[in-house]
Amino acid sequence: MNRLGYAVIVLLAAAFCDGALVQAGRQATNRPTADQGDAERGRVVFNGKGVCYYCHGMDGYRDKLPQLEADTAALIARLNPPPADLRNSKALHLKNDKQRAKAVREGHPGTGMFPDTTMTNQELADTLAYLALLRKEGAAAPK
Repeated sequence: MNRLGYAVIVLLAAAFCDGALVQAGRQATNRPTADQGDAERGRVVFNGKGVCYYCHGMDGYRDKLPQLEADTAALIARLNPPPADLRNSKALHLKNDKQRAKAVREGHPGTGMFPDTTMTNQELADTLAYLALLRKEGAAAPK
């Protein structure tokens, strides 16, 4: 089995086992392993290569959209439904990382979410870790 196939199996297994595999396989150094993802590296992907911030805002803040070409900004403004507020877990329809990974890879039907096939499996795991951090920060924010 090649490295890519192994990474996919590990990512899916970790999602199904609710982190049990991650804990069992974690090294004593506390360095993130490929199957657990690294939120800071995910932040870089989210706000860069993944172009997630175009629609979801810088660091998931919907009111902090980047400077975009006028036609791109207008297209995003017309999306119906609008892009999800990734900091509001109660408003999110995708409830687990398996669903989120599928939406990233294949797009999310009925929304403006398009598929991203350029992210590596590690970048996807890192982005999922970052999305978890956004949900946690959103839940902790004063209302």
